[in-house]
Amino acid sequence: MEKGTVSELNEIRRKTRRRNAIVIIVTAVLLFVSVFPALLVGTKLGFFDLFGLLMGDGAAVDVYIVQNLQLPRMLCAALIGAALSVSGLAMQGLFRNPMASPSVLGVSSGAAFGASLAMGFGIGTMFGSFAVPAMAFVFCFGTMFLVYMLARTSGGVSVAMLLLAGIAVGAFFNGMVSVVQYVADDKALPDIVFWLMGRLWGCGWESFKLALIPIVVGIMLIWMSARELNLISLGEEQAENLGVNVKRTRIILLVGSSLAVAGAVSISGIIGFVGLIIPHIFRMIVGPNHKILVPLSVIGGAAFLIVMDVIARFVISPNELPIGILTALLGAPFFIYIMRTKKRFVMGGN
Repeated sequence: MEKGTVSELNEIRRKTRRRNAIVIIVTAVLLFVSVFPALLVGTKLGFFDLFGLLMGDGAAVDVYIVQNLQLPRMLCAALIGAALSVSGLAMQGLFRNPMASPSVLGVSSGAAFGASLAMGFGIGTMFGSFAVPAMAFVFCFGTMFLVYMLARTSGGVSVAMLLLAGIAVGAFFNGMVSVVQYVADDKALPDIVFWLMGRLWGCGWESFKLALIPIVVGIMLIWMSARELNLISLGEEQAENLGVNVKRTRIILLVGSSLAVAGAVSISGIIGFVGLIIPHIFRMIVGPNHKILVPLSVIGGAAFLIVMDVIARFVISPNELPIGILTALLGAPFFIYIMRTKKRFVMGGN
């Protein structure tokens, strides 16, 4: 290789690393800045009072509001945003489709059915006050295994079979949710409807603790598979030729995504478009390298959902708009605009 070519490649690498570092720093700053309005929205507290209240210094009522209502809700929003964003990124890379999201495997629909059973018929009472999130989690994770088993053939599990099985199972569970809504008691119906819209107003410290472990484990599994995901995005056959155990990596990514989605959906309900918009934006900015995209999706997804929660609480104040409605209203036209104006979308290299 000529010396000039090596120098040019090194210069490209330096510019790429510099650009990635800048994007990560800017995204982290956005996350940091979003924290303050999230802790103050809906209150009469001042910015300069916030730090003291977080440390327990101030009126007892104000300390309680910040520490036990605002802070855990903000952390739940960050956790859910990160989980949905990274899961969407993993699905898009695995299926090599920019429109892919956890919903294509039916896991969100399975979670919705589990939560509907708990709210409509009281199923899952052995979980006590955690019946709804526990049932959502169990059905979300169980749906993933059901889809995987249905997609298995004598020749293994193909991406096409996973997609078809996911669509079929998701449609089935959506129909079952409608059945539950039709036969459920009138008192339970509003709870089911609001849960399906996606909401954060019930998220406290217990919800945060419930979702933390599965989401963190799921994100770590996806992050550890970033290199393999880069190669799979180029094509499964090419990845196998480069030494990637595609079957094992696919299972790890599916388990990681299901854990993350299950943890998120179990405490918030169905919140759409986060897993589509955030990975797509960062992929356009930094390219298809999942080693960079995973941490960016964590930070960006967290910041995005925190901001959406602030807007949802402010836009029709003193009432609150379900955050799932807001992400759909803002996300759908924004995503269509991106797809219409972007002439070429790259999933795995040029």
